[in-house]
Amino acid sequence: MKLPGKSGNQTPVREFVLEGLPMAGQLPLLFLLLFLLIYLLTLLGNLVILVVILCDPRLHTLPMYVFLAHLSILDSCLSSVTVPKVLAGLVSPGGRTISFAGCVVQLYAFHFLASTECFLYTVMAYDRYQAVCHPLHYTTVMGRRVCMGLAAGTWLTGCIHGAIHTCLTFRLPYCGPHQIDYFFCDISPVLKLACADTAADRTLILANIGAVIAACFLLICISYAYIVAAVLRIRTAEGRRRAFSTCSAHLTLVILFYGSSAFIYLRPSSNQASDGMVAMFYTVVTPMLNPFIYSLRNKEMMRALRKLACR
Repeated sequence: MKLPGKSGNQTPVREFVLEGLPMAGQLPLLFLLLFLLIYLLTLLGNLVILVVILCDPRLHTLPMYVFLAHLSILDSCLSSVTVPKVLAGLVSPGGRTISFAGCVVQLYAFHFLASTECFLYTVMAYDRYQAVCHPLHYTTVMGRRVCMGLAAGTWLTGCIHGAIHTCLTFRLPYCGPHQIDYFFCDISPVLKLACADTAADRTLILANIGAVIAACFLLICISYAYIVAAVLRIRTAEGRRRAFSTCSAHLTLVILFYGSSAFIYLRPSSNQASDGMVAMFYTVVTPMLNPFIYSLRNKEMMRALRKLACR
């Protein structure tokens, strides 16, 4: 079924033009320096987290820090999927052009990494549940093999999830226009350019995203319900504070990640300007904040960081 007004031109699109963020065009140099600074801080912060975990003989054997290392890798890669192209577009107008194949790769990489991070937050919540609710059996239940299996499972499911979105998006014909009203190739702005009826694909994609976000968030809520119940049974205030402190960083990141994802993908109507700002927050700002949230609110990380700095 062809859409009205798009049936005349059947030439396949070979490249797209990313419009970027509307306000960035007014002060390109300022935004260039800002995004470059954020990107460098993101890479540096997550690299420091990785080095600290790998160099500390105790941290890289604990499940919580193994998952944190995977989160640092995901944050660095997720930011690298979008920010370099934004920087290229701010340097020159030609930098906003992306090939059709490049758009496919960018959309797949983004949803692969974002889905993997979504699943990883769920696994991290389960890890905190075992640590707080079953501390005596924690090392047995969360053994090295189980930990590595859970981490590998998040990457595998994210890979499959991203592939489903990419196939549903690009199985449709694209014959013009070729201007994407967004700062990277995402599902909704790309589907608007398809020369066919997108209702079925859009429904399937949103249902898939909604089911994943809802299921993961429900499992996280269940884990934290048990955690809160276990913490409230601790008699001393210091014991309750220590138990909550091990979960506060993870819970902060969960709220930031799931709140912004739900705002973009689960609303009945979409606004590209507001979606772009929220997407910029969780693809650019949140990956930069993660290392600071985990390091500054974690005594073991700070102790390991000071030890590494003294060396």
